[in-house]
Amino acid sequence: MNMGTIGIVFFILGLLDMSWCQSVQQPCVPHMPNYNITSSEELSFTCLCNATYCDTFPTPVAPEYPLFLDVTSDRQQHRFFQTVAEFQAAGSPDDSDDAWFDLTDIEAQAILGFGGAVTDSAAFNVLSLRPATQDQLLRAYYSSSGLEYNLNRINIGGCDFSSRGYTYVDTEGDVALETFALQPEDLEQKIPVIHRINAMSDEEVLTFAAAWSAPGWMKTNGDLVGYGQLLETMYQPWAEYHVKFLDAYAAQNVSIWGISTQNEPTDGNIPGFSFNCMGWTPETQRKFLVENFGPALEQHGYDSLKVMVFDDQRPYLPEWVSHILEDPEAFAYADGIAVHWYIDYVSDNILNLTHHLYPDKFILATEACEGSNPGQEAVILGSWHRLETYAADIIEDLENWVIGWVDWNIALDLEGGPNWSYNFVDSPIIVDAAADEFYKNPMYYAMGHFSKFIRRGAVHLQLNSVRDGGLRTTAFRNPDGSVAIVILNRQDVAANVTITAEPRGALRVTAGAKSLKTLLFK
Repeated sequence: MNMGTIGIVFFILGLLDMSWCQSVQQPCVPHMPNYNITSSEELSFTCLCNATYCDTFPTPVAPEYPLFLDVTSDRQQHRFFQTVAEFQAAGSPDDSDDAWFDLTDIEAQAILGFGGAVTDSAAFNVLSLRPATQDQLLRAYYSSSGLEYNLNRINIGGCDFSSRGYTYVDTEGDVALETFALQPEDLEQKIPVIHRINAMSDEEVLTFAAAWSAPGWMKTNGDLVGYGQLLETMYQPWAEYHVKFLDAYAAQNVSIWGISTQNEPTDGNIPGFSFNCMGWTPETQRKFLVENFGPALEQHGYDSLKVMVFDDQRPYLPEWVSHILEDPEAFAYADGIAVHWYIDYVSDNILNLTHHLYPDKFILATEACEGSNPGQEAVILGSWHRLETYAADIIEDLENWVIGWVDWNIALDLEGGPNWSYNFVDSPIIVDAAADEFYKNPMYYAMGHFSKFIRRGAVHLQLNSVRDGGLRTTAFRNPDGSVAIVILNRQDVAANVTITAEPRGALRVTAGAKSLKTLLFK
């Protein structure tokens, strides 16, 4: 059977299975890469989109009790496959239950949202398509028929996912920042894309920003890359640089919700580091925040901006932020703690510990991607393994007080770029500009199993595990009162799952082998 026939079969099945829905769901047209893959990662398929067709997933609505909505993606066949089932009497665990959970009313953090990064490269890739295909891609993320992303991260000046190394003041010695200017990457790429996503979203998309490096002439090594720190004499100009960025974006009708004190401040302390970076210690970051950054934002009317410290890897917690937040002035300026996922080999209890040390400061996961580790292929179209790593990390974070999860580039090319330092990685959407089409990786659907169901303001509910069956789960109550439960099964066998949700009764479902499932009910 060829891919076109498979697409037609999926389309017909989708219409039949979705006939009870209020809105019509356009099913996935499966697509497999036409090149040899040497990776040992478990493969599934991508979903193909072009100017005239793209699969959709209208906003899910919880059915009336005693029904609940069951939405599944799996390695073998399904993407956002919807069915309805009925609550049953709860009973008690027996040998037929591979997993048993009890939903409680014990609450934790409220959710801010989910999203991705509109980097220079991401915007470039979106705009490399024909206008109609561009719209399809942006709708796939931000519209009510897409993932309904409500968070957006952008780079201040250049980053590795730019086509060149640059800043906004590359005139050496311009301490007064007289030559500060947004670049074509902002004015012709990122800002137009941001305007479009804001226009198509039903909910406010909160944009936050981070800088990768100051101009080389402000640094100890005179370069954008490698081992180098900000000269102490440049602390105030660097703070004013951020203010000018905020002013410039405001002039372009782009509001910035939040800002980081530095992307990955440990990178610039690594000799030979290959892309845009600038090194800090907790002590120098605290000094900069208290004496320069915080006061500059305040003086220029940006005191309501959400300031995030750290923006780096989990193993440095909680010590790094403790060195900063133990200072009362720094504590007053900082609103939250930004974390990345790349070295998540330490216990997730680190996040829990950090929260309990600083319960007034939110924790937001601000960057993640696959294909970045040594020896990994950057882009693997159809990798199911990468869906699993995304879903597992999101669940782990949400179970440990994190208020949102933001992916890295929303779109990359077939190579995983462009990237001026050749640091190619994967993305939930891969663009083939020559064919004027794009491919939704399984990672895209991983994001949607959270972003479509766990809405801004949703509150975490504790699930007590009687028997976890090797599954990963998380649960939230939405502002409208509906409850969403996400279940990840990474095993090669299906699992019979019972979740009690008194006084309603019990949800009894099968979590298929290699599947990701979201349940939604009133």
